[in-house]
Amino acid sequence: MSTHYKEGSRAVAGSLEQYCIKSLPEAAYYIPDFITRDDEERLLNKITSVPLPRWTHLSRRRLQTWPSALTNSNTLLDSPLPDWLRSPVVSRFTELGIFFDSPHRAPNHVLINEYQPGQGIMPHEDGAAYYPMVATVSIAAPIVLDIYEKRNDEERKAFTTGDFSGIHANDKPRYRILQEPRSLLITTGKLYTDYMHGIAETTSDSDLGPDTICNWDQVGDTTPFEHGSYERQTRISLTYRDVLRVSKLGNTMKFLNKR
Repeated sequence: MSTHYKEGSRAVAGSLEQYCIKSLPEAAYYIPDFITRDDEERLLNKITSVPLPRWTHLSRRRLQTWPSALTNSNTLLDSPLPDWLRSPVVSRFTELGIFFDSPHRAPNHVLINEYQPGQGIMPHEDGAAYYPMVATVSIAAPIVLDIYEKRNDEERKAFTTGDFSGIHANDKPRYRILQEPRSLLITTGKLYTDYMHGIAETTSDSDLGPDTICNWDQVGDTTPFEHGSYERQTRISLTYRDVLRVSKLGNTMKFLNKR
């Protein structure tokens, strides 16, 4: 049985300590080969075989939301995740004590993003709708996640809206994390609340090495990156969160009928 300890104001499982990225503010954990190649293949088959209406197409990527999108009040309608998103990922979360201290003691929401070469996402924060812990499984290809310190209100608005007029848009990220296929990245604590994250819109990631990638010594296999760069391929992420506000469908219908 794993022991537990407090890291900042958030509790995590003691068994995760060996995966902590020491060069980051509290707290991030990186686990290479969190799932097997067979697991990865099953997930890919499920994700790519869902009906097309399940995909939401954005200007820079497409995504799926399970079991559903949040309402305007950042509330999730109570519904279980499908089995293929729970096994084996959530069962392994339980073994490691991930989400053990969240309100529902397990993730209840999964966002699946597909990033083709050249696609990315602007620096952003996950916000207050979720318990401050994010667990992301990467499949199909590697990618670099950029971490930015939060800025003043004007700059934060620019990152949110994409309007960088008059803003220092060329600022470099404070930290960079390399996410391999089949890996798990967990962010929580101050890293969740005080920093933003994004993925650069590029066809290749470069300047990769122990001096630039904060989890380099935890990467399972650095061979594909031994020349300091790699050409991007299509990468898919599965981001697990615990939505704080959950409503039974019946309660939601009563609220709508009162309007």
